[in-house]
Amino acid sequence: MFKRATNHQEPAVQITVDGLPVTARRGDTVSAAILTAGCVEPYRYTAVNGTPRAPYCMMGVCFDCLVTIDGIGNRQGCLIPVSDGMVITRQNGKREIES
Repeated sequence: MFKRATNHQEPAVQITVDGLPVTARRGDTVSAAILTAGCVEPYRYTAVNGTPRAPYCMMGVCFDCLVTIDGIGNRQGCLIPVSDGMVITRQNGKREIES
């Protein structure tokens, strides 16, 4: 569904998505990297009734791209650029509150 422009020559970075290694490009957002890799579908499930969701606006307005990044939940994947070694997990339902 998503395809990288052929003239995009940014260096590759390695991230982990739901325990799977994924190669992304520096400058990609987390959401763009996940969608390009095609490794999670649906992207997440809502907290209220488990409805499947996926990034929609890709500009931080809709909150359908929430993921856990490096152990921190409720991060908007469409706004966070990938970095080498980043660990990303789908956020299914509500995030647990740490005490």
